[in-house]
Parts: sequence; structure tokens; C-alpha cells
Amino acid sequence: MTDGWNWHQPAGTPQPAPRPDPGTPVGPASAWGGPPAGSASGWGGPPPAGSGSAWAGPPPTGSGAWGGPPPGTGAAYPGAGGPSPAVPSPVWAGPSPADRAGEPSPWWSDALHDPWRDPSTPVATVLRPSGADAGAEPEPVTDPDAPRPRGLRTMFLISIVTALLAGALGGSLGFAFAMRGGVARPTALGAPNASAPAAAQRPPESLAGVAERMLPSVVTVRTSSTEGTSVGSGFVATEDGYVITNQHVVEGANGPATVEFSDGSTTPANIVGQDAESDIAVIKARRSGLTPVQFGDSEAIAVGDPVLAFGSPLALSNTVTAGIVSALDRTIRAGEPGGPVRYYAAIQTDAAVNQGNSGGPLVDGAGRVVGVNSVIKSLAIDEQQAGNIGLAFAIPINQAKRIASDIIDTGRARRTVIGAQVGSDGAAGAGTGVRLSSVEPGGPAASAGLKSGDILLKLGGRALTEPTDLIALVRKYAPGSVVSVEYRRGAARQTASVTLAADAK
Repeated sequence: MTDGWNWHQPAGTPQPAPRPDPGTPVGPASAWGGPPAGSASGWGGPPPAGSGSAWAGPPPTGSGAWGGPPPGTGAAYPGAGGPSPAVPSPVWAGPSPADRAGEPSPWWSDALHDPWRDPSTPVATVLRPSGADAGAEPEPVTDPDAPRPRGLRTMFLISIVTALLAGALGGSLGFAFAMRGGVARPTALGAPNASAPAAAQRPPESLAGVAERMLPSVVTVRTSSTEGTSVGSGFVATEDGYVITNQHVVEGANGPATVEFSDGSTTPANIVGQDAESDIAVIKARRSGLTPVQFGDSEAIAVGDPVLAFGSPLALSNTVTAGIVSALDRTIRAGEPGGPVRYYAAIQTDAAVNQGNSGGPLVDGAGRVVGVNSVIKSLAIDEQQAGNIGLAFAIPINQAKRIASDIIDTGRARRTVIGAQVGSDGAAGAGTGVRLSSVEPGGPAASAGLKSGDILLKLGGRALTEPTDLIALVRKYAPGSVVSVEYRRGAARQTASVTLAADAK
């Protein structure tokens, strides 16, 4: 390969020596490497290094000018008529690999100073990388017109918009499908809604209205004793803090009681007084401005009347249960072995009453207190395991209110008596009345003409079958009350009016 053109040597001419330094002139004139030595045309190649002159290009064509082979050499210029077939001449393919060993070939790296180059040929310089950068990858080039990848924010916005559009489309299609009957409608339960009935509007006379009015006046009573903590109920009797409860709730207390109101607030309460035989006690809360209850008339109620029981069964404050009056004047004899015996003609109810309800109010349908919850009947042998079976008993409020007033006013309760005694065998027979074992001289019974041995059949219209009946019914009345007594003396039935009195003790 040559730098742009080919040439032929005359026959018999020796192979040219390795390429001399471009600054050294070629010796023999027969070797075409430039103008002969001493030629008048001069050499138009580059001047020697350091001469300070610039090369202005090749001389004009003519005799002895360097524009082809020298005249008379017998060499033919291929471009002027082609090579002579009679004179074969090898084509020189450039320096051998051995000639190029050691340094970069000037045929490729310094073409402008190549003495073998045809000056009229356009310059095409090939630059080879240096040894240090021969294996380096070329620097990547970015096309400014190429499309750029989308950023994370763009992809996120596209995803959000796509999801919203898909959801809207799905909802619209689902709604349209459902409206056309494609989806089974759920089964409608109940009748169409109508206005609430009158009972659901909770007027003041309804049970809900009564409960709403009563709860602020109902309290939970807690006392401490050597046997532990006792929890019962009570109700506010006066605005300045008097509270009525059962005597067995505060029995044995070794300090003030604690009263908890329906709003959860608490205050200490002093024990004012208590009567074991009637099971009534009064405590005084250290707070004023309270809401007292309204008292009813326990003699005016009837079997079947609706009632509500308030209290804290099993320490569950603000509990309300409902029932009816199951019976009246149910005589109760209660008490612990070795302790006081309690007698009262109670109001029986089926409203749920449990331990902790003791001392709470039994309220009629008008929201008036008609009794004090006190005792329940149970099938359990252990009293601690006893629970409601629909048999609860309340002290009539007329009796409880009277005893509470005595305790507040005098510090002690008066006990109503008839002035006669009945023995343990005082029953005259099944359903035949109660036999008097003795009559106190000058007492109420003696003043009414009754004698020992008389058999009392009824007191105030209530039949007597056991001695407990006589004691409980007498104590229901206040001292000074006049009651009718039906009795039998021998075979004759007689009636007497007895004015009951307070026990002198």
C-alpha cells in the first residue's frame, strides 16, 4: 500500500533500501526519490529541520520538476499510459513489518512529511492511540434528540390517574349492573321504619322515665368491719344528706361508711342510728344539696302493681330491675343464730334482687318509694351462694320511714307492741289463729278486753296462723294506731279494737 498512488521500478533496479530519514537526500540520481543531486529545479519537499523556512508546495511541472519519474529513466508513470508490458517491475507494497518495528510508522502518523507522498493527493491522517490508552473504551456520546426515560414521579402520577379512572369505571359499571337486577338485593328484614311508638318516647311516667329521675337519689353504701367489707345500697331521704339503708348493711362497722352516688362521686357518711329488729339504719352523708326521693304509701299499693328495684347487686352500681307486687303483708322472721330476730310484714316482689340490693328502694310506677329491699328467698343452703329466684321482700316504707324519723329525731326507734305474749306453741291449730299465753295488765290488749287463752284469728283483717304473723303485723303499725282484732273465746267469735302502744323499753 502506498499513500495514494502506485509506481514501478525499471528492470534490474535493486530493491530500495529502508526508508531514509525524510531530511536526508537520496544519493543516486537513478533512484526516483526526488530531484537528482545538483538539479536546477531544486527540491520542493520540506526544508531541513531547523531551517526556519516553510514549504510552499511542489514546483511547477516541467523539465526536471518533481511531478513524476525523471526524464530518460525509462520508467513509465502509470497515470500517463500504464506500465510497459515488456519491462515487468514488482510493485513495492511499503516497508516490511521488520522495518516498522520499534516505533510508529511515519506512513501513518506523519503523512504530511512523507517524501514518498504525492503532494496532489488529499491528506488522510490516521491517528493511532498511544500505548497507555490502547485498550480504553471510547467516551460514550449522548444523542440530544434521543427520547429520555420517564422519571419516578411521572410514572407514579400515571399509575394514580390510571387507578382512579379504573375505579370510577368499575364503580359505574357495578352500579349500572346492580340497578338492572344483575345482583341479588339483600333480604329486607322487619317492617318499614315508622315513627317511634309512644312507649319508646320515654315519658316521665314510663319505667325509663322513673329510672332517670330516681338514679341520682340512689347510693351504694360500703362499710368495713373485722369480717371484711360490706356492700349494700341506700337512698337519699333529705337534701342535707340523710340516707336510709338496712341495719345489716352497716352492722359491725368500725368507722364511717362510704357513700357512692350515681355519678361516681363518693363521700364519707356517719352512722346516725340503727334498729336491729326492724332492720332499718340511718347514715348521714357529708354533703348537702342532694336530691331526696319521693315517698309513697305502702298501704295504697296492690298486688300486680308494677315496681322497680334499685341498688348495687354484687357491687354493680346503678342497677335497675322491674317486676310487680307479688304479695302483701308477707310476714318475715329473719336473723343470724345468736343475733337479733327481725320481724316484718313485707312486700313480696318478683323484681330481681340479689346480695348488694339490701337497703335500696322499691319504687312504684309513679317513681315513689314504697319499700326498702331487705331479704330474698333462695334454694341455696349457703347464704353466700344465694341468688335471685323471683322471691324478694321489702320492708313497707310506712314502717321504714317512721323508724328512720325516730332515729333521726331521738337517736332510737320505738317498737310497737300489743301488750300480750304468745309462746312458741301459740298456734291454736292449722289455720285456726294464735293463742295468747299472757296479757300484760293495763296494756293495750288488756284495755281492749282480751284475756290469756284467747285465740286471735285476725289482726287488721289479716289472718293469723303463726306467732310470727302477730308480731310482724303489729310492728307494721305505728304506736297509737287502732286496729281491729277478731278472736275466739271458747266457742264464741268476738271482735275488739286495740290501740297499739310503744314499747316502754
